[in-house]
Amino acid sequence: MNLRPWFRASVFVAASLLAAGQGAAFADQFVLFDETFTFTKEDADNSKPSKSHYYVTGTKINQDRPKDWTAPVDYRNGTVHIRAEVIEKPAGGAPTTWTLCYIPNKGRGNGYGCTGTQIYTEKGVYEKDVRMTEFWENGSIVWTEGIKQMDLVIKDDSGGRGHAHKRADHEKFFPTKMRITMVQVSAGSTYDPSLVPNLPGKDDAPKPAEEAKPSARAAVKDEACASCDAGR
Repeated sequence: MNLRPWFRASVFVAASLLAAGQGAAFADQFVLFDETFTFTKEDADNSKPSKSHYYVTGTKINQDRPKDWTAPVDYRNGTVHIRAEVIEKPAGGAPTTWTLCYIPNKGRGNGYGCTGTQIYTEKGVYEKDVRMTEFWENGSIVWTEGIKQMDLVIKDDSGGRGHAHKRADHEKFFPTKMRITMVQVSAGSTYDPSLVPNLPGKDDAPKPAEEAKPSARAAVKDEACASCDAGR
């Protein structure tokens, strides 16, 4: 299920009225990508140029994403809402995460920056909001030049080089089926799920099992994006 209708335009919403005669202030959000895919051990071993990578390129990424993420709408200082729906996952409860890397048209220093999903152990929907100024190497991206693709990397919970294809027990990670959605929200605005097409309703969305919630240790690691350090 690769959903494309939302590619055509960003969603502009009146956020608040200013003083009389000053007009309206506008909030903005857009879906950077909404990708449903199955990922096997064979896919991980053969993805190029890097293993364990799923590449969001071409028509998979919003063709109408802004060239400049700083103006006229400021996404660079906003947030990203990450929705990870784990549709299929092997038994065993192996802690798993996806590093989500912004690959810019122009970089500096490291040349790219990464955030990530929550660490999960079971099927379900995991959502989080991340400040665009707080994830790993976000300053290595020249935001005025835009993003050309997203690299999604499946890992365990051990850190930056914990690529799932390297695991001796890789059968606990593959095959998996995911729906990952990233929604960019402008500075000063709040994510609004009602503006994202084709999301299941509150009563329909699968929820993570209670025991599947990340441990306190895993949660701290995730918030610091430890899974992003030491490269993709």
